Amino acid sequence: MIDLKQLRDNPQQFSERLRRRGAYDLQPILDLDRQQRQLEVERSQLQAQSNAIGKSVGERVRGGTHPQDPELKDLRESANQIKVTLAELEPQEKELKVQLESLLLSVPNLPSESTPTGNSEEENVEVRRWGDEHLPQNFNILPHWELGEKLGIFNFERSVKVAQSRFVTLIGAGAALERALIQFMLDRQIAAGYIEVIPPFLINSQSLMATGQLPKFAEESFKCEPDDLWLSPTAEVPVTNLYRGEILTAAELPIYHCAYTPCFRREAGSYGRDTRGLIRLHQFNKVELVKIVHPQTSEQEHQMLVQDAEAILQALKLPYRVVELCTGDLGFAAAKCYDLEVWLPSAKRYREISSCSNFGDFQARRGGIRFKETGQKGTQFVHTLNGSGLAVGRTMAAILENYQQPDGSVRLPKILQPYLGREIL
Repeated sequence: MIDLKQLRDNPQQFSERLRRRGAYDLQPILDLDRQQRQLEVERSQLQAQSNAIGKSVGERVRGGTHPQDPELKDLRESANQIKVTLAELEPQEKELKVQLESLLLSVPNLPSESTPTGNSEEENVEVRRWGDEHLPQNFNILPHWELGEKLGIFNFERSVKVAQSRFVTLIGAGAALERALIQFMLDRQIAAGYIEVIPPFLINSQSLMATGQLPKFAEESFKCEPDDLWLSPTAEVPVTNLYRGEILTAAELPIYHCAYTPCFRREAGSYGRDTRGLIRLHQFNKVELVKIVHPQTSEQEHQMLVQDAEAILQALKLPYRVVELCTGDLGFAAAKCYDLEVWLPSAKRYREISSCSNFGDFQARRGGIRFKETGQKGTQFVHTLNGSGLAVGRTMAAILENYQQPDGSVRLPKILQPYLGREIL
């Protein structure tokens, strides 16, 4: 959530920064804020008058004035009229606050000053590449969904009977490979200093609100209506919300967590895209990296987060590139974001496998996550960051294609062979 006080003090600056994302009209927020503050002043003044009358009546009665004195009766009448007016103003002020909060929750984060300006993903900026995208070669690469079904390691058709399209059942070596990838990713990130957590996979609306998925992206998530619980779209949500409403000490920062969870998304805006394979499923596994840090170290922590995600791809020797998202492709809650895109030979293109975002204090403000410096008054909002380390299904797809052999087998990355006890799929 943006800072209302800063918006009030610097409306032009906010408008200019948000304009880099697109057209956002902040005037309705400023108008409601002004109305709400005017009502608050009026209510406070009336309450003060009511208190003064009550005090005056009490003092005069104690001083010997008869309780039924006409002047006292007039004062009481005035106090009663003030109470009637207050009773009318309070619901008006409450309604304005609800409207104001609703508008504030719909405003995206301000892009970082260093985020490149652009209108769409076509204007994202490539930062670097790693690995040889020309391997494998000298034979026709099967797309991973064809190869996987040929090897008998996953099945889409039978998954439709169990659920619907865009679900997959992993079988035999496919299930083992998925499990090995999860364990390998967790082992690497724990060694890098992250503390593993297994959070709840069902989360409440307040948690989604805090990290920015609600109210804007309600249609993207699966809801268990009777319980006001949602299937988690990413471990970012439950892990970040472990600290919702808390005041940490500066000494507790930074906090690093990694978490494996299944993730559930409707993919409501992607019908017709990636209908085959492991790229865009309603249910998929992911290892997530979450950081809660001091604002002064936020940018440095973001670069380190990207490197931690890259380390997985490098260990697996999968070609990839790092792309900095422009303002037009930036996620709703992010101030700055780097995507890691892995090479898929069958498509001869890079595909996203991790998004590493710095949210600044946007999520912390929505979730009330603060910290206090030793010896200083007041509190500050933390900065939150997260990134995939990695999306497991997409990693499997990249392995099947990049390690595919001319005879249709798959030679596993050396780093994974001890986890599976085999070299070939």
